[in-house]
Amino acid sequence: MRAEVDLVVREQFVDTADGWSLHLRRTRSPRQFDPQTQPLLIVPGYGMNSFIFSYHPRGTSMERCLAEAGFEVWAVDLRGQGLSEPSGAHHPGPQSLLRYAASDLPAAIERVMMGTETHADGLTLIGCSLGGSIAYGYLALRKDPRVTQLVTMGAPLRWLDVHPLLRVAFSSPTLAGMVRFNRTREMVRGLFPLLIRVPALLSLYMNTQTIDLRRMSEMTRTVENPDPSINRDIARWVKNVDLRLDGVDVTCALRELDLPLFVVLSNRDGIVPLATAKSVLDAWGGDDIETLVVGDDDNWYAHANLFVADDAPQLVFAPLINWLRQRSPQDAPPPSRQIS
Repeated sequence: MRAEVDLVVREQFVDTADGWSLHLRRTRSPRQFDPQTQPLLIVPGYGMNSFIFSYHPRGTSMERCLAEAGFEVWAVDLRGQGLSEPSGAHHPGPQSLLRYAASDLPAAIERVMMGTETHADGLTLIGCSLGGSIAYGYLALRKDPRVTQLVTMGAPLRWLDVHPLLRVAFSSPTLAGMVRFNRTREMVRGLFPLLIRVPALLSLYMNTQTIDLRRMSEMTRTVENPDPSINRDIARWVKNVDLRLDGVDVTCALRELDLPLFVVLSNRDGIVPLATAKSVLDAWGGDDIETLVVGDDDNWYAHANLFVADDAPQLVFAPLINWLRQRSPQDAPPPSRQIS
């Protein structure tokens, strides 16, 4: 077993204009850190915080893999996630997909660019699940030149395919916005012993054959209570197929973007089916696009496997690192569309 190097982790906060203090975590390896690289900002998804990026049940976490490859790695908790909390006595702004994209992400990007120890004047966004959709939304609303490349992992854009269970759950924006979840983390911990006896119940979200379920209690630290307003936004989005933020059709707006894009997908994702995650390929304006579909018939991947499967460091994180290295400022390749 290889020896893991020490990492330097710095926790910090940044305030949004509407009253939230967002938590960020900066991770780097002093021995491997390359100041000529760009900082990476990881954005978490629905009903989760950024903990899972710094954790792996049996191997090397996503953050550690990236840091040991020489990158400065940042992860943000959006409003209502993790250690993020209201910043003052006044009533903070609500949770919504628009606020995530128009308020939280720009605040986090500003903090990264102010706090980076790299020599770069830009960064790479890595949007995971709904975090990738939020990144799409941010770039649709604001063509920020500091974001020079984008990675999305299991991220929906156009809901061309919806799992039947999700279609039922988000069938009505009104009802979806009325359901309030409390103590979700504790509920998941309590139900999990029952669920692992019937793996088919979990197959929508994970292939349990490649995840160390003995560490599930620890993994649930990433679980957050889904917000009713976010549920309402998602239900409208699923109903309309395309995401609209502040009157902007995100799909149409992405046709104006030409920065490098790396799309990572699970071959049997029940949360974000392949057609829904691949929809960005037809919407993207640039030609430098690479797609990685992870999993096969024998070793299939679902949504969570991208981050915590036993072989995720080899099948997911290593190709991501290779893509990032190929697009470093001194080694930028010619534009190409690749699907693997």
